[in-house]
Amino acid sequence: MTVMTLEHDNRPETVESRPLSPRQKAVRSLFETLAPQVERWAARNAAFHEADRAYLRFLVPDGASVLEIGCGLGDTLAFLQPSRGVGIDLAPGMIHRARERHPYLEFHAGNAEDPADLARVEGTFDVILLSDTIGFLDDCEETLRLLHRFATPQTRIIVSYHSRAWEPILAWAESLGLKMPQGQHNWLSTADTMNLLDLAGWEPVRREWRQLVPRKAFGLGTLVNRWIAPLPGIRRLCVRNYVVARPAVTEAPKTLPSCTVLVPCRNERGNIENAVRRLPRFCPDLEVIYVEGNSKDNTYEECLRVRDAYPDWDIKVLKQDGKGKGDAVRKGFNAARGDILMILDADLTVPPESLPKFYQAIASGKGEFINGTRLVYPMADQAMRFLNWVANRTFAQIFSFLLNTRFTDTLCGTKVLWKRDYDQIVANRHYFGDFDPFGDFDLIFGASKLNLKIVEVPIRYADRTYGETQISRFSHGFLLLRMVLFAWKKLKAF
Repeated sequence: MTVMTLEHDNRPETVESRPLSPRQKAVRSLFETLAPQVERWAARNAAFHEADRAYLRFLVPDGASVLEIGCGLGDTLAFLQPSRGVGIDLAPGMIHRARERHPYLEFHAGNAEDPADLARVEGTFDVILLSDTIGFLDDCEETLRLLHRFATPQTRIIVSYHSRAWEPILAWAESLGLKMPQGQHNWLSTADTMNLLDLAGWEPVRREWRQLVPRKAFGLGTLVNRWIAPLPGIRRLCVRNYVVARPAVTEAPKTLPSCTVLVPCRNERGNIENAVRRLPRFCPDLEVIYVEGNSKDNTYEECLRVRDAYPDWDIKVLKQDGKGKGDAVRKGFNAARGDILMILDADLTVPPESLPKFYQAIASGKGEFINGTRLVYPMADQAMRFLNWVANRTFAQIFSFLLNTRFTDTLCGTKVLWKRDYDQIVANRHYFGDFDPFGDFDLIFGASKLNLKIVEVPIRYADRTYGETQISRFSHGFLLLRMVLFAWKKLKAF
């Protein structure tokens, strides 16, 4: 037994290394033997590994730092193109080959269930990846708990594993020499994995199932995996499952973050003053930005008047260069200085008085992307026409499936997120492109791809008191149908 001395917060801490259990020794021996053969096995099942890495690449943001537990030859870690990539594996033979294959990455031979071995890795990471590794751990809960040492509040842990229903098929494939031997491993469903994460202080934020046919099969497998495997009901039959989690929030923030309320406005002159007059001062540092969209009713002039009439408020007025709410949101958020960003539509059908609920939800850590929903409480009689209500309900169900997150109302204009996360959405916008004239889905899709914790805050939807709705049921409905197809392509069929 060796002893390692660490220092945390200027206090020495002695960590004793643990001897391997009989099972861990067996796992290490197996993969030491397999190390020279892994490339051959990977080539034999190239279609499966390519699809698996492609989805992991979707889950991991560009330029993220990544720690992989059970890295093997390091090929998956290298495929993710991390800004800093570190791999740990129990088998020294695997690590030796990984260093030869990927000399620009950092690799450690060690036991991820041993705090002393983990202590040799410095720093924190944006992503912690366990690809199949959870099946070989002696104590999954304790290991997941140990990995908090590498996490910040923004870290995401990704656990990928095979479906329990596929166990007989995988065992049969091993017996025929079609799959690399794995030895004895844990029998875990996605629900088991989520429970273990929860017990270890991680809050699951996403789960997904991929690959109904883990082979190309002359192109048929690719078509099935792209267009049929993601469908509701069928997807639970897939061989591969993924769970993404964040560190559970355990304490309130020590200081209240600042906030920017963005008010996109076009032909809303009669609502401009009420947007400020009715807005509670729900945090010590509150900024209001009007972004005016070339109105015909002197809305811009009214924004300037209100700014000057309320000198005790920090109000800015911007004039839109492009068209559409999406363009206004991007212009306003780029100019915002608040830690938290909020959208308040200038029609005020979402009451300004409800914004403190959104602030509380995000500042307390309950969520990282807060979406308003108008479809929980009864609404005012004229607030939403029947066809609009049906469309909103329908699209909410569709996007709940596409995003693997429960939504009751994707089209509510009030959306709240951290400025740091918005900056990440902007940095990764190339994946989706400039596709959204509404401004809602650019944020929703971006938040989903970043694996943010999405929660909804119900509000009481009010009648419009000035002006006319700028939503066209039919032309905008057609745009929404195009958005569904776009989302399927970018979020499911790849």
